Amino acid sequence: MHNGLFLRSPHVEKSGQASCPSTFPQSSFTSECALSLRSALNKYFLFCIKKIMRMNSNNDDDYGYDLPLIVQLLSVHKPLHRNDKTDNLLIDFGEIEEIVDTNAAWLARLFFQHGFPLSRRTTVGDKLEALAAEIEHCSLTADIVIVNGGLGPTTDDLTAQAAAIAADSGLEQSDYWVQQMLAKYQKLGREMPQTNLKQAMLPEGAELLENPIGTACGFAMKLNRAWLYFTPGVPREFKKMAEEEILPRLKSKFDAIHALDCHRFYTFGLSESGIGQTLAPLNLPAGYEVGYRSSLPFIEVKLFTPRSDKQAISFQQKMIDLLGENVVSIDQELPQYVGKLLVTAEQNLTVTEYFTGGWLTNWLQDHPDSRSALLQGWMLPAEAESEMDASDSLSAALATASAAREKTGSHYALVSGSYHEEGVAVALATPEGDWAQVVKTKRRYEYRAHRNIVATVMLDMLRRYLTGKVVIGQYESLNCERETFLPADTRVG
Repeated sequence: MHNGLFLRSPHVEKSGQASCPSTFPQSSFTSECALSLRSALNKYFLFCIKKIMRMNSNNDDDYGYDLPLIVQLLSVHKPLHRNDKTDNLLIDFGEIEEIVDTNAAWLARLFFQHGFPLSRRTTVGDKLEALAAEIEHCSLTADIVIVNGGLGPTTDDLTAQAAAIAADSGLEQSDYWVQQMLAKYQKLGREMPQTNLKQAMLPEGAELLENPIGTACGFAMKLNRAWLYFTPGVPREFKKMAEEEILPRLKSKFDAIHALDCHRFYTFGLSESGIGQTLAPLNLPAGYEVGYRSSLPFIEVKLFTPRSDKQAISFQQKMIDLLGENVVSIDQELPQYVGKLLVTAEQNLTVTEYFTGGWLTNWLQDHPDSRSALLQGWMLPAEAESEMDASDSLSAALATASAAREKTGSHYALVSGSYHEEGVAVALATPEGDWAQVVKTKRRYEYRAHRNIVATVMLDMLRRYLTGKVVIGQYESLNCERETFLPADTRVG
């Protein structure tokens, strides 16, 4: 006996084009009719999935957790633009692509470390019907669903209402959370707006998730195949709730988890394909996997190993040895690593920037050690361009670095010159002497990315010096047009 359903859309021509039902005149098959038909087919599809699940399971709660868990993140974003007349969401896909969802990247890393690798990620707008349908769809196709965002007090925060619709239930007020919100406002010396009461309205039967640092509580509910966990979108609140409210519940509900360690290091100046080819001769031990993440200007190489495996560190070192001096840091970003080297040696740095426009100075501010080691950061004004546009930009950068180090009394100085057709001159001044090179990218980058790359070359020169390597590196994506070294004993004055 074959248990299954086959779903076929009606009135589909062999060419793949949908035709109108014969009962409708062609002219009457409007866009509204098409939307209605699509909505009906979506509902029928969900009905079919539910039926299949019931046929293949004698227990509503038995969905085969011996199989790999499917963990999904559903991010709820408010509309970028809305048509005031029709209230329709106008989607600019180019703009959506530019949305950096740090919550998703952070959650993926956290869950992976604890044995719950993220399988899928979906982004949906705040239209109630679409959001409810997506929540129901996720509940039928995943085991664990994290729904992030849409729990605020305004009228376009619809996640709780959508969850109730998906579960075919109502909303009920949590008197406990009302009291928590009142206490938070009282502590601030403010009166709570009535609109915040919306944040205490949860789907019937849902379990409240505490949020000690915000007014939006989260909640958890079982729906179809999945456990769903709802959190506010504010990163600080989301991260605290994921660690303190969601992870402990996952560990108690799902015992058979396969936790892995992730050993990562960062490369600069190599291509992903080149890294893959270099590492190809390595035979991965059983249970080991290698992954890559490209994020300009670095390619992060990740080695996944069984938890606390004894040979993991030595195997990672084999990979690093093969890739050589283009591995710029291990388990930390380059500024963190260089900052730690400087602080450990009780040394400091001055940065002078023209082309990079303060990029490196700002970057060093992101980490405590590099921030502590930065003695001064200068961004040259536009009128300084004439000096940096001297016929020999290499010598100009070299002189600027030497002068910056001498005038500030710092141990090291880094300089980026102005942009020329030949490239950008960068320089490093040290107690032993001064290095400078003119670097040119092999392809055209937009201005922001170009500044990022040049700033990384500057910092990599310092890293190489501090670790006893050749200061002028070799990069697949860059050409060194010219270079020079001026020993300390040949400095003028």
